[in-house]
Amino acid sequence: MINRRIHKKLITAAVITGCFFMFACENDVNEVRALGKRKPGVDEGSKIESYLSVGGHMRAKLTAPVMLSFQGDSARKAEFPKTLHVDFYNDSLVIESQLGAKYGRYLEGESKVFLKDSVVAFNIKGDTLFAKELYWDQSLGQFHTDKEVTISQRTPRQKLIGLKGIRCNQDLSNITLFDLKPGSFFIVPDSTSTAKDTSKTVIK
Repeated sequence: MINRRIHKKLITAAVITGCFFMFACENDVNEVRALGKRKPGVDEGSKIESYLSVGGHMRAKLTAPVMLSFQGDSARKAEFPKTLHVDFYNDSLVIESQLGAKYGRYLEGESKVFLKDSVVAFNIKGDTLFAKELYWDQSLGQFHTDKEVTISQRTPRQKLIGLKGIRCNQDLSNITLFDLKPGSFFIVPDSTSTAKDTSKTVIK
């Protein structure tokens, strides 16, 4: 079950079918009157704070300054036009990775979030993913794209560029890169690192 709520003031409430986003809001008289001037089927929320829980455990927290909710058709969606940020949690409610982008769009029917423009994800191990476009699949807990990506890993120290995209877990483990760019792979020995890395990187 996915429960979402906004703790701070909304311009208006927005509800997307499937109980993915649920909001509480406060509206004054002027805000209510302003609704009639807005485009039908589009609700705008501010200072968004929403949560993803799976099996009763919190898995992610999404924050964004603005959300636009589009309703009234068979492909309902929500857009985050002014950046969004996601924290991903492990079973102990410790942040294990984070994700950010300048633009995001939630696709209700697919349980996916599409991100573009300066997409960056990183984990607590120091690995960082840079992408022009990226999908976050909530059902699988994975990232994927068919666009060019760059990933810098700390252990082993290396930088990889996938010309045709990537598929990996949202904690940046179990990475599959597609069409590795020639010359993009390099390793720099790290004498200070003694930790074992159990994740894997596959090149296709």
